[in-house]
Amino acid sequence: MKKPKWVVEKEQARKSGGADTVWLFGLHAVRDALCNPQRKKLRLIVTLNAKDKLADAIAEAGITPEVCDARRFSAPIDPGSVHQGAALEVAPLRWGGLAENCIGAEVPRVLLLDRVTDPHNVGAILRSAEVLGASAVIGTRHHSAPETGALAKSASGALERQPYLRMRNLADTIVELQRMGFLVLGLDGEAEQSIEQAIQGRESHPVALVMGAEGPGLRQKTRETVDQLVRIDAAGGFGSLNVSNAAAIALYASLPRRARDD
Repeated sequence: MKKPKWVVEKEQARKSGGADTVWLFGLHAVRDALCNPQRKKLRLIVTLNAKDKLADAIAEAGITPEVCDARRFSAPIDPGSVHQGAALEVAPLRWGGLAENCIGAEVPRVLLLDRVTDPHNVGAILRSAEVLGASAVIGTRHHSAPETGALAKSASGALERQPYLRMRNLADTIVELQRMGFLVLGLDGEAEQSIEQAIQGRESHPVALVMGAEGPGLRQKTRETVDQLVRIDAAGGFGSLNVSNAAAIALYASLPRRARDD
C-alpha cells in the first residue's frame, strides 16, 4: 500500500533533521539557492528545459549541472515531488544566534513556533515573515520542520533570505528574548486581550509572537513562560485559522501603523 504524501514528507523531514545536506527542488527554490552567495551548493541535476530556464542563475553560481532525461529524473527526492526538472543538493544554512539576528531592526519582530512541524506551514510562515519584515523565525531543533525540499518550495525563495533559527529549548529562548528587551506574546484564541491591546503604547518595542501547533496550541511550559497570552481580535475563533495564516495576521497586527503603511 502506497504511503500518503504527508507521511512520506514527515519521514523525510525526520531524516533531514540531522542531515549534512538537503535536496531542494522546483525552479523557484533552486534559482534562489543558486543566487544565494551564503548557500553552499554541491550538486545540481536538471533537465535540458530546466537548464535553459536557470541559465543565468547557473552561470552566477558557477556550478556545472548534470543534465538528465526528463523521463528518468535521477535526483534522490520523492518521486511525487513537483521538481519541475531541477534539484539542487546544498548544505543547510547557518544563520547564527539570537542576538545577531533579532537585534538591530528599526521595529524588531520575531516569530517563534511551538512544535509547528508541517514544512508547508513553516514555508508559508517564512514567506510572510520576509514580506512583513520579521527579524527571524525561530523553531526548535526537535519537533519542528527542518530545512527540506518541501519547506523550501513552500517558502518560494524566502528560505534563502529569511533567518530561520532552530534552538535547543523554546522556553529558554523566550527567556533570552525577554532579557534582550522583547515583549513575548503567546497566541491563544481564548485570551482576554487582543494583540493590539497588549502592545498599546509599546508598538515600537521589540515584540516576539509565539505560535502553537494547530490543534494542541501552545504547550503548558510555553504558556507559563511568555509575558502574556493574546488573541487575534478580528479572527472570531483562533482555532479556525491555519497556523501560517494566523502568523501573518498576528505579525501584521503587531506592527506600528506607520510600518504597516510603508
